[in-house]
Amino acid sequence: MKNELKKRMLSSIILLPIVFFLIIKGSYFFYLLLIISFFISSYEWHNLTKNKKYHLPGFVFLACSFFSIYQIRIIEDNSYNLFFLILLICIFTDIGGYVFGKTFKGPKLTSYSPNKTISGLIGSYLLALCLIPFLYYLNLYNQNSIILTIVFVILISSVSQIGDIIVSYFKRKSNFKDTGKIIPGHGGLLDRIDGMLFAFPFAYLISFISLFHKI
Repeated sequence: MKNELKKRMLSSIILLPIVFFLIIKGSYFFYLLLIISFFISSYEWHNLTKNKKYHLPGFVFLACSFFSIYQIRIIEDNSYNLFFLILLICIFTDIGGYVFGKTFKGPKLTSYSPNKTISGLIGSYLLALCLIPFLYYLNLYNQNSIILTIVFVILISSVSQIGDIIVSYFKRKSNFKDTGKIIPGHGGLLDRIDGMLFAFPFAYLISFISLFHKI
C-alpha cells in the first residue's frame, strides 16, 4: 500500500498543477485539455471493450460526458465556478474512498469492485462534505441555502461513486484490472475520471433544469 500510495501522491503532485493551470487559463487551453482527455479516454475504452457489445454505446456516452463538461462553463456564463466545484467534489470523494477504504477496510461494497468497501463509501462522503467551509471561502456555494449546497455535494459524490462502480463493472467483465497505465499508481485516465464522467452530466442536467440557480 505504501509504494502504491507514494506513486499516487507523486503522480497527483505532478499532474494536478498542470490540469488546474490549463483550466484556469481557460479558452484554448481548456479546450486542449478536454480534447486530449477525450481521445485518451476513448483509446482506453476501445482497448477495454473491443469486440464487446457495449463498445459503441461507451463511445457515445464518453462524447456526451465531455460535451456536458464543455457546456457546464457556458451555462455558468463562461465561469468555471461550477466546473471547479464538481471537480473538487469528485477528487475529494475519490481520495476519501481510497484512504478510508485502505485504512479501515471492512465489508465489501460490491462484488464488481473488490476494492470498494463500506468504510470507503463513508470516507468518500465525509471528505467531500469537508469541502463545505472551503466552498464558502471561495464563494463556490449556493448563496440561498446551505442545505442546497450540502445536498448538491452529497448528490455529486453519490453519482461519482456510482460511476466508479459502473466502470469497475466493465473492467471486471473485460478481465482488466486498470483501463491503462498512463498514470503511475492510478492506472489509466479512465480509472481517474470515471466518476467525473457521470458527475458532470448529472450536474449539467441539474443546472439545465434550474434546480440550483447559483452554486
